[in-house]
Amino acid sequence: MFKILITGSIHEIGLEMLRREKDIEIQYAPELPYTEILNKIIDFHCILTRSETAIPRELIENAPNLKVIARAAVGVGNIDVNFATEKGILVINTPGINTTSAAELTIGLLLSAMRKIVPAHSHMSELKWDRHAFTGTELMGKSIGIIGLGNVGHRVARYAKAFEMEVLAYDPYVADEVFERHHAKKCAWDELISNADVISMHVPKNEETTGMIGADEFSRMKSGVVILNSARGGVIQEKALLEALKTDKVAAAGIDTWEIEPPIENPFRDFPQVVMSPHVGASTKEAQKRIAESVATQIPRALRGEVVDFPVNMPSVQVIGSGPVSSYTSLAEKLGVFSSQYVEFTPTHLEIIYRGKLAKHDGTLLRLCFLKGLLQSRQEYVSYVNADHQAENVGLHVEEHEDPGFTDYESALKCILSASGKEFAIGGVVFSGPHPRITLINSFVCEFEAEGTILATTNQDRPGMVGILGTCLGKHGCNIDQFQLARNTRGGEALSLIRVDDDLPAEVVEEILSQEGITSACKIVL
Repeated sequence: MFKILITGSIHEIGLEMLRREKDIEIQYAPELPYTEILNKIIDFHCILTRSETAIPRELIENAPNLKVIARAAVGVGNIDVNFATEKGILVINTPGINTTSAAELTIGLLLSAMRKIVPAHSHMSELKWDRHAFTGTELMGKSIGIIGLGNVGHRVARYAKAFEMEVLAYDPYVADEVFERHHAKKCAWDELISNADVISMHVPKNEETTGMIGADEFSRMKSGVVILNSARGGVIQEKALLEALKTDKVAAAGIDTWEIEPPIENPFRDFPQVVMSPHVGASTKEAQKRIAESVATQIPRALRGEVVDFPVNMPSVQVIGSGPVSSYTSLAEKLGVFSSQYVEFTPTHLEIIYRGKLAKHDGTLLRLCFLKGLLQSRQEYVSYVNADHQAENVGLHVEEHEDPGFTDYESALKCILSASGKEFAIGGVVFSGPHPRITLINSFVCEFEAEGTILATTNQDRPGMVGILGTCLGKHGCNIDQFQLARNTRGGEALSLIRVDDDLPAEVVEEILSQEGITSACKIVL
């Protein structure tokens, strides 16, 4: 009998679905304090939560029987996913189900802000009647700048078009055809920031997007701009937004997500032109029903070791058994992760080549693993289940080929990304152990362990270049764990892959890039 502890409120239909499962027992305790959860979790095989319960390392360590962590929502920021993976615990969530609800809320915030509905309502509640105090602004003819043209962003674009707005969009991770498909004008960052009448955020929260709208961006916006955030708290710097509201640089704002939830002190309540909601983007009856149905369908499958729809981490791929494909899944994902950090252009084509004995097997899972690694930093959610769909969303066309006559290694995997005359190739093999190795980067042949923090550089092939790299790293206290050097031709260009023990600060990479003879330098984390 599998036991499930439910610490987040879900729709009754999900509870009924789980109760009907003969091998499952549930305990529904949506208000259970964390200290009590910590004591009770020892007996449970699954914990189902929303944002109410943090699932840190401490809780996972206290749950020896835990097999599944389920999130009845998209975000998994309250879960220590890496430690769960280390412990072999499958993490699942419910992405893409609340996109309509989130997009509709965005339009609701926009209309409320533009037409001053909230202060007008408060005015009426005080039995007042001043029709001239709440003159608003039409949407028709205004421009909306959508930052992130993903699942929610493209729906907002569609709705904005219905109001006859001009749609501008910034998303460096999708192809031109995606902008065309959703009738959005592709803009550079500065162009959108400077020209949009309304700016709406629809990006995941990660290292790249945290604080991406701050004082500098506000200074370049139109006076009287309207700001919307129904994406993630922290992508807009709240202090900078407050200052922009005080000076009327920002005429109005609609905020659903916050840097700290719930806000301890909320200075935005002093601004009648700010429309606020407590992170209710997914809080519709329809979305909650779909979320409950999704998670209640996935949990029994996960507990029984079956394939699930939305795995956040990768333990479930173990169901495919052993063999060449199984041993290459980790390498394929890491090749994708490496590519996402190394490639400086937006690829529109991906060619995957299965070589040697690997060509005799179905490579579907390897394709999905590579795409997951490539796209996971660009999209809200990518798994091996939805990777093909996400590739389609960003306009990436995938082709697969077999090369059974390849003899350099028993098996090998090669992936080529390209766009408008630009191309990047990466390949690898898995030695018995398994030991995944990167063996090809563009024209450079190498053999490098696919793990850790790596400095990847190219330089002119001439004496003294290795010394420059070593000296710079040594000066900053960066200890070298592994060093791989390759060159394409004598006197041509050389590639260095240098794994370091600890982190590689950005200033170190910048200093190396400034050295004479260095042609490229970047940090890769695998």
